Amino acid sequence: MEQYLEASEFIDWRDPLVLARARRLSRGLTDELVIAAACYRYVRDSVRHSGDHGLDPVTCRASEVVREGAGLCYGKSHLLAALLRANELPAGLCYQRVATGVPGEYGLHGLNAVWLHNHGWYRMDARGNRPGLKADFCPPVERLPYTTDDDGEYLLPGIYARPLGVVTTSLLSATNSHQIVQSLPDMPCDQVPA
Repeated sequence: MEQYLEASEFIDWRDPLVLARARRLSRGLTDELVIAAACYRYVRDSVRHSGDHGLDPVTCRASEVVREGAGLCYGKSHLLAALLRANELPAGLCYQRVATGVPGEYGLHGLNAVWLHNHGWYRMDARGNRPGLKADFCPPVERLPYTTDDDGEYLLPGIYARPLGVVTTSLLSATNSHQIVQSLPDMPCDQVPA
């Protein structure tokens, strides 16, 4: 479980702004479910999704997301993992491969999992709600906004302690979020890490 509590380059929960936000979200709270819900709802509802709001900054590190108040699903998932870890809740990253809307094209979507003592690993998606997409935090029921109905869509197995390289490379090489939305990082099933 230790790897799901570590600070890292992109889940940099020891950054002063991230740590301060984590402390504010959990102030006066002791129940892990309530703390996890507070962190989740902050990222889902208060951090804008760059694609939905037409925002240009590309944020990858949790600290960048908290400073800008915006990020794509990947950056938002990095921030949520950081806030949970800062509150001593083991958290990781999950990915879904989803259709982009262009026939035959797919891209990765980033979400999270948190370890809850009464539920085990629980997946949640803080990308932000919009018409046609709704997610919520209501363990043990998972309320994810995307389904994997298409033959080329799937949930990548496992819970990752660190972001996939294909995701961070894409974020770090882009000059604006529109570039990423137009060409989402992808991982066909034969390339998924074991």
